[in-house]
Amino acid sequence: MTPRATYRIQFHKGFTFADAVPLAPYFRALGISHLYSSPITTARSASTHGYDVVDPTRINPELGGEEGFRALVGAMRAEGLGVLLDIVPNHMAVGGGDNDWWLDVLEKGQASDHAAFFDIDWDPADALLKGKLLAPFLGGPYAEVLASGDLTLEYDVERDRLSVVAYGQHHFPIRPEDRAEVLGDGDPGHALGRYDAATANGRARLHDLLERQNYRLAWWRVAGDEINWRRFFDVTELAGIRVERDEVFEAVHALIFRLYGEGLIDGVRVDHVDGLADPAGYCRTLRARLDALAGERPSNVPPGPAYLVIEKILARSERLSPDWQTDGTTGYEYMNEAAALLHAPEGEAVLTDYWHGLSGRPAAFEIEEEEARREILLRHFSGQLDATVHAFHRVARSDLATRDIAAGAIRRALIALLAVFPAYRTYGTGEWAPPSDAALLAPALERAKSRAAPGEQPLIDTIAGWLGGVGSGDAELRRDAVRRFQQLSAPVSAKSVEDTAFYRYLRLISRNDVGSDPDRLSASIAEFHAASAERAATFPHALLTTATHDHKRGEDVRARLAVLSELAPEWVERAAHWRALNARHGEGIDPADEYQLYQTLVGAWPLDLSPEDQSGIAAFADRVSGWQQKALREGKLRSSWTAPDEAYEAACEDFLRACLDVSRSSAFLADLTGFVERIAPAGAMNGIVQAVLRCTVPGVPDLYQGAEYWDLSLVDPDNRRPVDFATRQAAAAQAGGASDLLATWRDGRVKQAAIVKALHLRREHPALFLDGGYEPLDIRGSRAANVIAFVRRHGDEAILVAAALRCAGAVAGSGAPSVPVEWWGDTVVDLPAGLSLGDDAGAAIPIATLLDRMPAAIRRLRRG
Repeated sequence: MTPRATYRIQFHKGFTFADAVPLAPYFRALGISHLYSSPITTARSASTHGYDVVDPTRINPELGGEEGFRALVGAMRAEGLGVLLDIVPNHMAVGGGDNDWWLDVLEKGQASDHAAFFDIDWDPADALLKGKLLAPFLGGPYAEVLASGDLTLEYDVERDRLSVVAYGQHHFPIRPEDRAEVLGDGDPGHALGRYDAATANGRARLHDLLERQNYRLAWWRVAGDEINWRRFFDVTELAGIRVERDEVFEAVHALIFRLYGEGLIDGVRVDHVDGLADPAGYCRTLRARLDALAGERPSNVPPGPAYLVIEKILARSERLSPDWQTDGTTGYEYMNEAAALLHAPEGEAVLTDYWHGLSGRPAAFEIEEEEARREILLRHFSGQLDATVHAFHRVARSDLATRDIAAGAIRRALIALLAVFPAYRTYGTGEWAPPSDAALLAPALERAKSRAAPGEQPLIDTIAGWLGGVGSGDAELRRDAVRRFQQLSAPVSAKSVEDTAFYRYLRLISRNDVGSDPDRLSASIAEFHAASAERAATFPHALLTTATHDHKRGEDVRARLAVLSELAPEWVERAAHWRALNARHGEGIDPADEYQLYQTLVGAWPLDLSPEDQSGIAAFADRVSGWQQKALREGKLRSSWTAPDEAYEAACEDFLRACLDVSRSSAFLADLTGFVERIAPAGAMNGIVQAVLRCTVPGVPDLYQGAEYWDLSLVDPDNRRPVDFATRQAAAAQAGGASDLLATWRDGRVKQAAIVKALHLRREHPALFLDGGYEPLDIRGSRAANVIAFVRRHGDEAILVAAALRCAGAVAGSGAPSVPVEWWGDTVVDLPAGLSLGDDAGAAIPIATLLDRMPAAIRRLRRG
């Protein structure tokens, strides 16, 4: 069953299934058709997100377990709502002592029934790791940790497991064949005492015992260079699993399939599909299994087919293939399209020049991205790169024509290619590749060859041939090498772009979010129309989002910051003025970090926060401080997660708090809040437009928890704060349209009301929105560049949508997110032939009559 609209909820120990049960009537009142749940399988204790799964076969007891989930589904069904589930097939949480599959592999090595579940290279180039896996969970060098006494040998009577335990947290089981030697027939306590690292003999015994195990304990810092198993990105506590193997696929999805067959869920969202060995094959297999279960579903629940969307970031020229048999992506590309539409191209040159002059960093994001890619590849994925080099070298050695290609040359060629790679990955198998791979590779090959050493350009073509299924060498070795390349390029892309370059290129941070293209400040109305029409033709049921649990900043932060692109000269003048005002606080602070802070303060400043409210400002400063530390560490220029510069971080926090201290920065605070007051109405107008477009263009709109009100959140964990549902429920229960709430727009009810109107219209006309066409409309008149309009049509049903764009000049300082009627002048929208607003309405509709109060309008059209 295809959803009409979804509502995303983040479940965790502090917000369980039971907490969501009473919200079912509210979701129905909003116009939602499906609850869209974060992962619910058993995750690491106290997980705030659920992606650190330790047991995919059970529903997390911290959330309420299966009994609680059934109660939740029952509450949703009683209101006519369905349930979608986020699933995590790419990785599991490891380390600690709570993942039985992982502990079994540590204990039994390659003999474990779960050894093939994890993506472990048991035969790496490192001789010390032959038949072993690296366990880089120690807080210091192995010898130091061994001598410190932080490694203890313990016996768990309840689980009958003998383990070395590090820091009382990480468990490393001892091989079964060593148990008798360690425990003997006597008192376990006395036997374990012989391995006490506090004594020289005990330390030697413990070391000898550890050397015989199926793992090698190591300092966490060596992971990037020496690890011989695939991680989720560079997170050592998350291990990749081999879901491409049938037995792994079935074990990981057994619970999901049971829930679908029993009618408890109606579809799934697949997390990080590009991390899998064969995303296309996985999606097709998942679709086939879900389709096969459709007949088992009870008659009183919606029938199949299951709704299936995937988390995938599409590059600018990349398209999702229909043969994956999905309903589309989770909507990051739409988030990029919607944000770009709100930005004004006229501000690009001013913003770029100011950023480049202020920071000294590249004016073009492409240059920043390439530098970050090289750095991340070599510093964080060196071990995985070495394994990929080794795999391609084996391919080369398997054929006479290529056996003289040296491993060092392959390494240089791979670095050159990965540094300019335009997407997450390719999708060939080593023997075959879809045509889309060649289109992605072509520009990357030219750029890579231009950076290659003299004489090594042909090698890049050779590697491209292997990736494209062309060339010589052993077929099985080619498959392995291509898979390794693909599962390296994806995490390198994610960590270098979203988690590094996005925190370095700070021209306008509203264009730096998941799925965004910071090099492209804005998109034209024609480009937005083209993307919407293409979606209607290819993936009309793809999910559409503008806020997620992973966003860098809330949808209304981005909407407000977009106003700066319209007022670029004024903005850069204001930012320079603030730097002068705060110079006495900011000695030693990088100008780029200061500039990013000012953008964050402007974008996220709460609408009800007065500069005189000291406790409110302190609470806001705490939130911004958490964002600031993460931004500094993700940027990896002045600090990082692996080597925090605590002195610089403290200086930045001191600067932040000095700027927000009215006793020390009254002039700055007055100017800051005055500027926010001036642009906030235009930002709110953008927020309403963004919400209405999401609910009316082709696709399925997703509403992130709480974002029916103003979403001025920052990066996680700020975007996962508790939601005041009571206030939202009370507002939804009150009668009245959105335009009636303009006078009190700051409380967020006007945004909620605009969303409710659009979603109720979707409920009344489901086929129109799910399967209707998309027809861009022509705008004429003096403000034609400031309006987007289109018609959705299906059979005899048709609606008109019109929205104001880039109207800061008309709204700034007005006190309300509404354009004065006279500002529109002679601007009209031309309706398609045969459609009208009413009997006495012509084909040319004045925008002033459509957008007389609200910045977005939805009108039913008549035929004739």
